Amino acid sequence: MIRTMLLPLLLFSSLCAVGQSQQSQRIIDVHVHAYPADWVKNVLGPLAKDSDKLPDPPNPITGKRSGAVTNEQLRDVMLAAMKRYNIVKVVASGPLDIVSEWKTADPDRIIGSPLFPIPKLAPYPTIDELREGYTSGHLGALGEVTAIYDGLSPSDPKMDEYYTLAEKMDIPVGIHTGIGIPEASYSCCPGFRIGLANPLNLEELLVRHPRLRVYVMHAGYPYLDATLALMNAYPKIYADLAAIDWLLPRDEFQQYLSRLMQAGMGKRLMFGTDEIVWPDAFGVAIDNINSMHSLTAEEKADIFYNNAALFLRLDRAKPQPSRR
Repeated sequence: MIRTMLLPLLLFSSLCAVGQSQQSQRIIDVHVHAYPADWVKNVLGPLAKDSDKLPDPPNPITGKRSGAVTNEQLRDVMLAAMKRYNIVKVVASGPLDIVSEWKTADPDRIIGSPLFPIPKLAPYPTIDELREGYTSGHLGALGEVTAIYDGLSPSDPKMDEYYTLAEKMDIPVGIHTGIGIPEASYSCCPGFRIGLANPLNLEELLVRHPRLRVYVMHAGYPYLDATLALMNAYPKIYADLAAIDWLLPRDEFQQYLSRLMQAGMGKRLMFGTDEIVWPDAFGVAIDNINSMHSLTAEEKADIFYNNAALFLRLDRAKPQPSRR
């Protein structure tokens, strides 16, 4: 089962209630995926013992299924959950055709973004199609950049033309760091190496592209020291809490977040979920932050909304075409 597949990486502790059905605090989720409904079967299927039940696997934390078996059903289930939890803006990445469908269905909520590269799912897009997407406003971010799944450092020169475009058009870039798909190198992504996920691998691209707006996905977990070193050396860098805020044991996540807060990163941390096929995971992630008594109401508001609103420049006009 999917739970068994994830256990080697994520040792679960007991969880309390998984969030309220309604959320008064407005939320921006900077890390959601607009995937085909059979993504789990295509990418994680070789690891799952109950593959005959895919693409509707149980949530590894709650045991609940989405009930969605088509692209349209999955999109609608996810959008309904976003409304329920008052998630007013979402950076949704995936194959461009699926992202386009989500953007069309809910244009005010969805900030479209390409996901690449992941073998078997997300090939490299062309620069021209990305430029057109940003100019039209159909796309608004770059990433999740998953270079490590293709055996590349995020700073590999192969990625440079994409960073150059994002820098010229002032497009925010989210880059995968830290935890990844268990046993990816045996299944979907033979080039995957976890050492490539160390956030310090971003440094060369930051040096080459000093105006690039970058956020470190998964807050670099478990590379805490490297994440703090990078964020201290490059004070424009932000980080999201995606995946670790609901897949990790609650105590482990809260200790990691507390350490980031103690290091002074509270104004640069953004809410994210890394949602794929489990809409109830929104509630788990929200509850794991809301239940932290060490966080003030202002700090929670920053994580849930304010920091991302500033980073994404939500009051900014549509990006202008770049010059070659």
